[in-house]
Amino acid sequence: MNEGDTPRRKVTSFDVAERAGVSRAAVSRTFTPNASVSPETREKVHKAAKELGYRVNYLARSLINRRSDLVGVVAAGMDNPFRSQQIHEIAKALVGRNFRPILLPADEAESVNRMMDQLLHYNVSGVLVTSDAPPTALCEEFAAHAIPIVLINKGDAIAHVDRVISDDETAGRIAAETLLEAGATRLAVICGAEVSYTARRRQEAFLATCRGLGASAQAMPVAINDYGNGFAAAAAAADFDGLFCVNDYMAFGVIDGLRAAGRDIGKIRIVGHDDIPQAAWAAYDLTTLRQPCDIQAEQAVELLLGRMDAPRMKERTELTPVTLIRRATA
Repeated sequence: MNEGDTPRRKVTSFDVAERAGVSRAAVSRTFTPNASVSPETREKVHKAAKELGYRVNYLARSLINRRSDLVGVVAAGMDNPFRSQQIHEIAKALVGRNFRPILLPADEAESVNRMMDQLLHYNVSGVLVTSDAPPTALCEEFAAHAIPIVLINKGDAIAHVDRVISDDETAGRIAAETLLEAGATRLAVICGAEVSYTARRRQEAFLATCRGLGASAQAMPVAINDYGNGFAAAAAAADFDGLFCVNDYMAFGVIDGLRAAGRDIGKIRIVGHDDIPQAAWAAYDLTTLRQPCDIQAEQAVELLLGRMDAPRMKERTELTPVTLIRRATA
């Protein structure tokens, strides 16, 4: 705009209705997902909107409807490639149902009150909370404010809060059986059990299966299930010939740490968990348990939609299946 020019008036839905020759209500229905409107009317409205440069103000609409199309996604551990893959699938599942995800990164320094304040100001329709995103108090606050919430891979049992959990017991069992079938006799599971509900469940199932099969196995604790701690654990891991790393990200650290120490990787069987894309890279070629992010995201969003319609129903839990992906390491 040049100096002295009159500011252009903002285009409204009334302008679109006049240009299209339809009612204001018809314009509203056209831009409301799943609303009933004839193809002819829809075409007229979209044509008029495009000509006028009209855009729906979704935030303003949420104030009128008292429910927005925004869904909060609370996540931590974004350095792990699995988390970015998981967030990607969650976003796709939400957008496919005409919701808009709003991501809030959470770590130990994040204030619960600040996060709650942000989500309440945006009038979100619901919240999805991924594993490692603390704390339980945050989830309880959402529920107390009648905000529908679904937890993904978190162990917290909270009234009226649904959960989607990966089938960690099956994963731990398959990991143990796979290593034993590959000829390993001295087994270990590398796991930060204190910081992750799912990792703890995988570790427990792995050790229980080994005991049941009469195999020697022990837990190797780490602070966090990440690449750096995996690399550091490689020194002690060299004493074993069968390793279960509770996620692929840490398994990569173990493999690189063993190589850096000059160990023969071919003599150590390794199984990971998640099957992130990097697991198939030639540098790792990792045998792992696939945790399907797309299925998990669909489960979580379906639970959230059900919770929006019936916020006081009894809490529900769904298991996400896992599948063994065999590659060179086991």
